[in-house]
Amino acid sequence: MAFNIEQFKSNFADGGARPNLFRVRMNFPAGVGAAAPTELAFVVRAAQIPSSTIAQIDVPYFGRQVRVAGNRTFEPWTVTVINTEEFGVRNSLEQWMNAINQHNLNTQQFASNSLAAYKSNAFVEHYGKDGQGSIIARYEFRGLFPTELGAVELSWDANDQLEEFTATFAYDYWQHDNVVTS
Repeated sequence: MAFNIEQFKSNFADGGARPNLFRVRMNFPAGVGAAAPTELAFVVRAAQIPSSTIAQIDVPYFGRQVRVAGNRTFEPWTVTVINTEEFGVRNSLEQWMNAINQHNLNTQQFASNSLAAYKSNAFVEHYGKDGQGSIIARYEFRGLFPTELGAVELSWDANDQLEEFTATFAYDYWQHDNVVTS
């Protein structure tokens, strides 16, 4: 088939999805992050639509490898957060991590030892370019909790910048809701 620019362009009638049209929402566990959930949607500067891998199991058979599908695995999910002078999201994530495992006592603060006590859910909502706030894709992370809170870099020569840090989360699984309305 010869290269045809018009045929190529016809595949992008809507102009293609834009990676900067997104919002992250997160439910914090009870007693953690009172102000952070509303603030979070405005200060997460970068996130990802999650990856997913189905492992391959090689089964030897008379000198050949027969490939069988294995289990699905999910990589950790990392977001980049713009820090505010109130440290709202940062403080909430520190509280959450401290409630899971305290710095000085190596104990958990949640009243229940159940997994549901410290796990939560988060959403990445991907918006269309129509200016109406229509969600073209929504991903939900189920059974989520923070595993790493990145450093906030401080420097005398860091002029005209906002502080940022990363937060990494483990989760049980994600699900994709194919959404076309807001």
